[in-house]
Amino acid sequence: MKKLSARRRHPLAAVVVLLLALAATGGLYIAFAPADKAQADETAQSLAIDEGKRLFSVGCASCHGTGGQGTSDGPSLVGVGAAAVDFQVGTGRMPLQQQGAQAPRKKVIYSQAEIDQIAAYIASLGAGPSVPTKNQYDPKGADIAKGGELFRTDCAQCHNFTGEGGALTHGKFAPSLENVDPKHIYEAMQTGPQSMPNFPDSVMPEQNKKDIIAYLHAVNSDDTTSPGGLKLGGLGPVSEGLFAWIFGLGGLVAIAAWVAARTAKARKS
Repeated sequence: MKKLSARRRHPLAAVVVLLLALAATGGLYIAFAPADKAQADETAQSLAIDEGKRLFSVGCASCHGTGGQGTSDGPSLVGVGAAAVDFQVGTGRMPLQQQGAQAPRKKVIYSQAEIDQIAAYIASLGAGPSVPTKNQYDPKGADIAKGGELFRTDCAQCHNFTGEGGALTHGKFAPSLENVDPKHIYEAMQTGPQSMPNFPDSVMPEQNKKDIIAYLHAVNSDDTTSPGGLKLGGLGPVSEGLFAWIFGLGGLVAIAAWVAARTAKARKS
């Protein structure tokens, strides 16, 4: 008894008891706790990839290959990331209706759940941009003026000054950005679809993308009135200059002809 009492008074006795209690608690938790959340998420992700692979095999593999490696009819999808799938399929550009210079926007044929599954499968083939969260593309509180400056510098050459779109070479075109989902605008900047260059965060930070989205929302919203009056399609100075030449100078020529005719008539009389 004296030996046992002495051990209980040993300086390390409390530490040993605490370690034993922790070990017992951990063992009980492992034995009776529900399945680990991370394991459940991993299982759900695995199921999504499997279903996405099935959908891909039916609707995409004929052009992009059974493993997404690409064929003569479609590029490789290894490393394009989930964001590229969400943009291309979520805007109806894919699956492609027919081969052409560019994939046009059309009716979406997959549900968002199916798009997410295909995106999960493509993301499993190689690392790439992920689908952005709402916080990344929500234009609330962004700098519209800064967005306009960035858009005119980096985007207006193709999409025109207010995102009305325009023609490019060899039958390609820059689509209109009016009424486009902010998420898809963000994904387009991230992934660079069609002839568009990509703007990763290392080139264009997330905040700058939000500023551009806010600018496009401001100039294309239904309740916005152009401060310059009639915007002539928002195509920029070329169309406005052409309007001035045709109608402005044409009007002056008409007035000059009318004055000359009136003067000649007055002289005869």
